[in-house]
Amino acid sequence: MQLTLESQKIEDVAVIRCAGRLVTGEEVHSLSLEFERMTQTTKKIVLHLAEVNFIDSVGVGALVRMLGVLRNQHGALRLCQVSPFVLKVLQATNLDRIFRPSATEKEALEAFAARLPSPEEVPSASKTRIVCIDTSNDLLAYLRALLQRLGYETFTTRYLTDALTLVRAAKASVVICGPGMRSNERAMEEFRRSASGVPVLALPPDFATSEASQAGRDLVSRIQSVLGGQP
Repeated sequence: MQLTLESQKIEDVAVIRCAGRLVTGEEVHSLSLEFERMTQTTKKIVLHLAEVNFIDSVGVGALVRMLGVLRNQHGALRLCQVSPFVLKVLQATNLDRIFRPSATEKEALEAFAARLPSPEEVPSASKTRIVCIDTSNDLLAYLRALLQRLGYETFTTRYLTDALTLVRAAKASVVICGPGMRSNERAMEEFRRSASGVPVLALPPDFATSEASQAGRDLVSRIQSVLGGQP
């Protein structure tokens, strides 16, 4: 089912009601455009997700990115009436602790009226550092949120040259390369040689479009295997 959006301004809060699949491609793009349109007049956004029946890694990353954008602008993003499927994904990736969805739209609006603070991310306490590279900002946002919630210090970039600098400066334990990096195999081989000694995990081609919680579990399992089980 293609994503459909219905927006409404309630006083100084914008409510965007979503129905369908929130996945990489036109669906995430259309939500991003609507988000940008609504944030031109308010920095208080409620996403109503009762009828979102599927979300992939990029879809989750888009939500994380929007949350970050609003926080940087002293605003807030709240989720409400999250569908069972989306809630399962958020719980499986520990991202429900970031968003803390409201049970109803009314509760989300009341939270703004009461000026309740948005939930904050828990700072990473781990010394295990991971560098993530991909061309998609939304996928990077998903990886950063997922790995930080699990206690990894995470750095992200869209560029291999910057990634190599991060690997060396941060003394990274693992590098994760997203599907977007597969288009330049020669550059990737050069990167692997330059980052010799640091394990490089390549995400599968369908990672971005896979069901987000399963994709996250598989990735964490691979990371723990490389690290020998250490957190």
